Amino acid sequence: MRSEPAKGKGFRGEMIAVCSAKGGVGRTVITTNLAVALSKSNIKVGVIDGSFQFGDICLALDLHPTFSMKDVAESIETLDAFALSGFLMHHSSGVKVLAGPERPEYADIITGDIIAAVCDLMLQQHDYVLADTGVGLQEKNLQIIEKADQIFVLTNLEMATMKNTKLMLETLELLGLKDKVQVVVNRSSMESVIQASDVPDILGVEIGMYIPNQFQIVSQSLNVGIPFVIGQGKTDVAKAMFRMADQLVSRREISLLKPKPHSIFHSLFSKPKLQ
Repeated sequence: MRSEPAKGKGFRGEMIAVCSAKGGVGRTVITTNLAVALSKSNIKVGVIDGSFQFGDICLALDLHPTFSMKDVAESIETLDAFALSGFLMHHSSGVKVLAGPERPEYADIITGDIIAAVCDLMLQQHDYVLADTGVGLQEKNLQIIEKADQIFVLTNLEMATMKNTKLMLETLELLGLKDKVQVVVNRSSMESVIQASDVPDILGVEIGMYIPNQFQIVSQSLNVGIPFVIGQGKTDVAKAMFRMADQLVSRREISLLKPKPHSIFHSLFSKPKLQ
Protein backbone atom coordinates (compact mmCIF):
# COMPACT_ATOMS: atom_id res chain seq x y z
CA MET A 1 0.00 0.00 0.00
CA ARG A 2 1.19 3.48 -0.79
CA SER A 3 1.65 5.79 2.14
CA GLU A 4 -0.73 8.70 2.44
CA PRO A 5 0.88 12.00 1.47
CA ALA A 6 0.83 14.83 3.92
CA LYS A 7 -1.48 17.71 3.08
CA GLY A 8 0.79 20.63 3.84
CA LYS A 9 0.57 24.28 2.97
CA GLY A 10 0.44 24.74 -0.78
CA PHE A 11 -0.68 21.17 -1.40
CA ARG A 12 -2.74 20.73 -4.54
CA GLY A 13 -4.05 17.45 -5.81
CA GLU A 14 -4.58 16.59 -9.44
CA MET A 15 -7.90 17.25 -11.11
CA ILE A 16 -9.36 15.15 -13.91
CA ALA A 17 -12.37 16.31 -15.93
CA VAL A 18 -14.31 13.46 -17.54
CA CYS A 19 -16.03 14.79 -20.65
CA SER A 20 -17.79 13.69 -23.81
CA ALA A 21 -19.30 15.32 -26.85
CA LYS A 22 -22.37 13.08 -26.72
CA GLY A 23 -24.54 11.59 -23.99
CA GLY A 24 -24.61 7.94 -23.06
CA VAL A 25 -20.91 7.38 -23.65
CA GLY A 26 -20.11 6.38 -20.06
CA ARG A 27 -18.82 9.44 -18.21
CA THR A 28 -20.48 8.54 -14.90
CA VAL A 29 -19.43 4.88 -15.05
CA ILE A 30 -15.82 5.76 -15.87
CA THR A 31 -15.68 8.51 -13.22
CA THR A 32 -17.01 6.35 -10.38
CA ASN A 33 -15.05 3.21 -11.20
CA LEU A 34 -11.80 5.11 -11.75
CA ALA A 35 -12.30 6.92 -8.44
CA VAL A 36 -12.82 3.65 -6.56
CA ALA A 37 -9.88 2.01 -8.37
CA LEU A 38 -7.63 4.89 -7.30
CA SER A 39 -8.85 4.73 -3.70
CA LYS A 40 -7.75 1.09 -3.47
CA SER A 41 -4.16 2.41 -3.55
CA ASN A 42 -4.75 4.33 -0.29
CA ILE A 43 -5.12 7.55 -2.25
CA LYS A 44 -7.51 10.27 -1.13
CA VAL A 45 -10.06 10.69 -3.92
CA GLY A 46 -12.86 13.20 -4.25
CA VAL A 47 -15.58 13.25 -6.89
CA ILE A 48 -17.61 16.25 -8.03
CA ASP A 49 -20.87 15.57 -9.83
CA GLY A 50 -20.51 18.35 -12.36
CA SER A 51 -23.54 17.35 -14.38
CA PHE A 52 -25.51 19.94 -12.47
CA GLN A 53 -28.92 19.26 -14.03
CA PHE A 54 -29.04 15.46 -14.32
CA GLY A 55 -26.11 14.02 -12.40
CA ASP A 56 -26.02 10.30 -11.63
CA ILE A 57 -22.85 9.91 -9.54
CA CYS A 58 -24.78 9.14 -6.34
CA LEU A 59 -26.98 6.65 -8.17
CA ALA A 60 -23.90 4.84 -9.49
CA LEU A 61 -22.49 4.61 -5.94
CA ASP A 62 -25.80 3.92 -4.16
CA LEU A 63 -25.45 7.08 -2.10
CA HIS A 64 -28.40 9.03 -0.72
CA PRO A 65 -27.17 12.59 -0.29
CA THR A 66 -28.26 14.87 2.49
CA PHE A 67 -26.42 17.82 0.95
CA SER A 68 -25.58 18.79 -2.59
CA MET A 69 -23.86 21.42 -4.68
CA LYS A 70 -26.96 23.57 -4.14
CA ASP A 71 -26.25 23.74 -0.40
CA VAL A 72 -22.61 24.56 -1.11
CA ALA A 73 -23.68 27.39 -3.43
CA GLU A 74 -25.99 28.80 -0.76
CA SER A 75 -23.14 28.73 1.79
CA ILE A 76 -20.42 30.09 -0.48
CA GLU A 77 -19.83 33.26 1.55
CA THR A 78 -18.58 31.27 4.57
CA LEU A 79 -17.23 28.23 2.74
CA ASP A 80 -13.81 26.90 3.68
CA ALA A 81 -12.20 23.46 3.51
CA PHE A 82 -13.67 22.40 6.85
CA ALA A 83 -17.17 23.54 5.92
CA LEU A 84 -16.98 21.87 2.52
CA SER A 85 -16.04 18.53 4.09
CA GLY A 86 -19.40 18.57 5.87
CA PHE A 87 -21.21 18.58 2.53
CA LEU A 88 -19.40 15.52 1.15
CA MET A 89 -20.89 12.03 1.02
CA HIS A 90 -18.63 9.19 2.17
CA HIS A 91 -18.61 6.02 0.06
CA SER A 92 -17.53 2.73 1.63
CA SER A 93 -14.48 2.66 -0.69
CA GLY A 94 -13.18 5.86 0.88
CA VAL A 95 -14.17 8.06 -2.04
CA LYS A 96 -15.83 11.33 -1.02
CA VAL A 97 -18.54 12.76 -3.25
CA LEU A 98 -20.01 16.19 -3.72
CA ALA A 99 -23.47 15.44 -5.09
CA GLY A 100 -25.12 17.38 -7.88
CA PRO A 101 -28.27 19.39 -7.15
CA GLU A 102 -31.39 17.33 -6.54
CA ARG A 103 -33.40 19.24 -9.15
CA PRO A 104 -32.35 20.56 -12.58
CA GLU A 105 -33.52 24.13 -11.97
CA TYR A 106 -31.02 24.49 -9.12
CA ALA A 107 -28.18 24.34 -11.65
CA ASP A 108 -28.83 28.01 -12.40
CA ILE A 109 -27.50 29.15 -9.00
CA ILE A 110 -24.12 27.45 -9.55
CA THR A 111 -21.85 30.12 -11.01
CA GLY A 112 -18.34 29.94 -12.36
CA ASP A 113 -16.95 31.50 -9.19
CA ILE A 114 -18.65 28.83 -7.08
CA ILE A 115 -17.28 26.06 -9.29
CA ALA A 116 -13.76 27.50 -9.08
CA ALA A 117 -13.93 27.84 -5.28
CA VAL A 118 -15.23 24.29 -4.80
CA CYS A 119 -12.56 22.80 -7.08
CA ASP A 120 -9.79 24.66 -5.24
CA LEU A 121 -11.02 23.50 -1.82
CA MET A 122 -11.47 19.91 -2.97
CA LEU A 123 -7.94 19.91 -4.40
CA GLN A 124 -6.52 21.02 -1.06
CA GLN A 125 -7.91 17.88 0.60
CA HIS A 126 -7.56 15.13 -2.01
CA ASP A 127 -4.78 13.61 -4.07
CA TYR A 128 -7.19 13.29 -6.98
CA VAL A 129 -10.42 15.09 -7.74
CA LEU A 130 -12.50 13.59 -10.54
CA ALA A 131 -15.27 15.70 -12.04
CA ASP A 132 -18.04 14.20 -14.10
CA THR A 133 -19.32 16.88 -16.47
CA GLY A 134 -22.39 17.50 -18.56
CA VAL A 135 -22.43 16.82 -22.28
CA GLY A 136 -20.31 18.99 -24.54
CA LEU A 137 -18.68 22.36 -23.91
CA GLN A 138 -21.33 24.31 -22.05
CA GLU A 139 -20.11 27.20 -19.93
CA LYS A 140 -20.18 25.29 -16.63
CA ASN A 141 -18.28 22.40 -18.24
CA LEU A 142 -15.65 24.84 -19.45
CA GLN A 143 -15.25 26.16 -15.91
CA ILE A 144 -14.41 22.63 -14.74
CA ILE A 145 -12.20 21.90 -17.76
CA GLU A 146 -10.18 25.05 -17.14
CA LYS A 147 -9.38 23.87 -13.61
CA ALA A 148 -8.43 20.35 -14.71
CA ASP A 149 -4.89 19.01 -15.03
CA GLN A 150 -6.11 16.28 -17.34
CA ILE A 151 -9.15 16.13 -19.58
CA PHE A 152 -10.46 12.66 -20.36
CA VAL A 153 -12.54 12.87 -23.52
CA LEU A 154 -14.70 9.74 -23.78
CA THR A 155 -15.88 8.35 -27.07
CA ASN A 156 -17.08 5.07 -28.55
CA LEU A 157 -17.26 3.46 -31.99
CA GLU A 158 -20.60 4.96 -33.03
CA MET A 159 -20.41 7.26 -36.04
CA ALA A 160 -22.28 10.20 -34.46
CA THR A 161 -20.17 10.03 -31.31
CA MET A 162 -16.96 9.92 -33.32
CA LYS A 163 -18.00 12.93 -35.42
CA ASN A 164 -18.87 15.00 -32.34
CA THR A 165 -15.71 13.89 -30.53
CA LYS A 166 -13.57 15.12 -33.40
CA LEU A 167 -15.26 18.52 -33.24
CA MET A 168 -14.76 18.64 -29.47
CA LEU A 169 -11.07 17.81 -29.78
CA GLU A 170 -10.62 20.50 -32.43
CA THR A 171 -12.28 23.04 -30.14
CA LEU A 172 -10.13 22.07 -27.15
CA GLU A 173 -7.04 22.45 -29.34
CA LEU A 174 -8.17 25.94 -30.40
CA LEU A 175 -8.51 26.78 -26.69
CA GLY A 176 -4.91 25.72 -26.09
CA LEU A 177 -5.84 22.64 -24.08
CA LYS A 178 -4.56 19.90 -26.40
CA ASP A 179 -1.73 18.90 -24.04
CA LYS A 180 -4.23 18.15 -21.26
CA VAL A 181 -6.41 15.85 -23.36
CA GLN A 182 -6.49 12.08 -23.28
CA VAL A 183 -8.98 10.23 -25.43
CA VAL A 184 -10.60 7.17 -23.85
CA VAL A 185 -12.44 4.78 -26.17
CA ASN A 186 -15.23 3.15 -24.20
CA ARG A 187 -16.87 -0.10 -25.37
CA SER A 188 -13.93 -0.49 -27.73
CA SER A 189 -14.81 -4.09 -28.62
CA MET A 190 -18.43 -3.37 -29.56
CA GLU A 191 -19.69 -4.42 -32.98
CA SER A 192 -19.42 -1.44 -35.31
CA VAL A 193 -18.48 -0.41 -38.83
CA ILE A 194 -15.69 1.56 -37.14
CA GLN A 195 -12.97 -0.58 -35.60
CA ALA A 196 -11.00 0.42 -32.51
CA SER A 197 -7.82 0.41 -34.60
CA ASP A 198 -9.37 3.08 -36.87
CA VAL A 199 -9.93 5.61 -34.09
CA PRO A 200 -6.45 7.23 -33.96
CA ASP A 201 -6.60 7.99 -37.69
CA ILE A 202 -10.19 9.24 -37.55
CA LEU A 203 -9.58 11.56 -34.59
CA GLY A 204 -5.97 12.42 -35.41
CA VAL A 205 -4.76 11.72 -31.87
CA GLU A 206 -3.16 8.96 -29.86
CA ILE A 207 -5.57 7.01 -27.67
CA GLY A 208 -4.93 7.02 -23.94
CA MET A 209 -6.98 3.95 -23.06
CA TYR A 210 -9.35 1.40 -24.57
CA ILE A 211 -12.14 0.11 -22.30
CA PRO A 212 -13.61 -3.21 -23.53
CA ASN A 213 -17.32 -3.72 -24.12
CA GLN A 214 -18.92 -5.69 -21.29
CA PHE A 215 -22.26 -3.97 -21.42
CA GLN A 216 -24.20 -6.37 -19.20
CA ILE A 217 -21.67 -6.13 -16.37
CA VAL A 218 -21.54 -2.35 -16.58
CA SER A 219 -25.32 -1.96 -16.81
CA GLN A 220 -25.93 -4.22 -13.82
CA SER A 221 -23.26 -2.39 -11.83
CA LEU A 222 -24.94 0.95 -12.53
CA ASN A 223 -28.41 -0.36 -11.71
CA VAL A 224 -27.43 -1.79 -8.31
CA GLY A 225 -25.05 1.05 -7.41
CA ILE A 226 -21.98 -1.15 -6.93
CA PRO A 227 -18.97 -0.18 -9.09
CA PHE A 228 -17.76 -3.16 -11.10
CA VAL A 229 -14.21 -2.65 -9.81
CA ILE A 230 -15.65 -3.77 -6.45
CA GLY A 231 -18.25 -6.34 -7.46
CA GLN A 232 -16.62 -7.68 -10.65
CA GLY A 233 -12.95 -6.93 -10.08
CA LYS A 234 -11.63 -9.79 -12.23
CA THR A 235 -13.53 -8.86 -15.39
CA ASP A 236 -11.77 -7.33 -18.39
CA VAL A 237 -13.57 -4.01 -17.98
CA ALA A 238 -12.51 -3.77 -14.31
CA LYS A 239 -8.92 -4.67 -15.19
CA ALA A 240 -8.91 -1.84 -17.73
CA MET A 241 -9.98 0.62 -15.03
CA PHE A 242 -7.25 -0.60 -12.67
CA ARG A 243 -4.70 -0.14 -15.46
CA MET A 244 -5.93 3.41 -15.98
CA ALA A 245 -5.58 4.10 -12.25
CA ASP A 246 -2.07 2.62 -12.20
CA GLN A 247 -1.05 4.77 -15.17
CA LEU A 248 -2.27 7.90 -13.38
CA VAL A 249 -0.45 7.05 -10.16
CA SER A 250 2.80 6.04 -11.87
CA ARG A 251 3.23 9.44 -13.55
CA ARG A 252 1.68 11.51 -10.83
CA GLU A 253 3.59 14.62 -9.89
CA ILE A 254 1.56 16.87 -7.62
CA SER A 255 2.59 20.50 -7.85
CA LEU A 256 0.97 23.90 -7.99
CA LEU A 257 0.05 24.84 -11.53
CA LYS A 258 1.88 27.71 -13.14
CA PRO A 259 -0.42 30.68 -13.67
CA LYS A 260 -1.99 30.76 -17.10
CA PRO A 261 -1.65 33.99 -19.10
CA HIS A 262 -5.30 33.85 -20.18
CA SER A 263 -8.32 31.79 -19.28
CA ILE A 264 -10.13 29.79 -21.92
CA PHE A 265 -12.96 32.30 -21.66
CA HIS A 266 -10.57 34.99 -22.80
CA SER A 267 -9.74 32.80 -25.79
CA LEU A 268 -13.43 32.25 -26.55
CA PHE A 269 -14.77 35.75 -26.22
CA SER A 270 -11.92 38.22 -26.77
CA LYS A 271 -11.89 40.04 -30.07
CA PRO A 272 -8.71 40.83 -32.00
CA LYS A 273 -7.67 44.45 -31.87
CA LEU A 274 -8.02 46.44 -35.05
CA GLN A 275 -4.80 47.59 -36.60
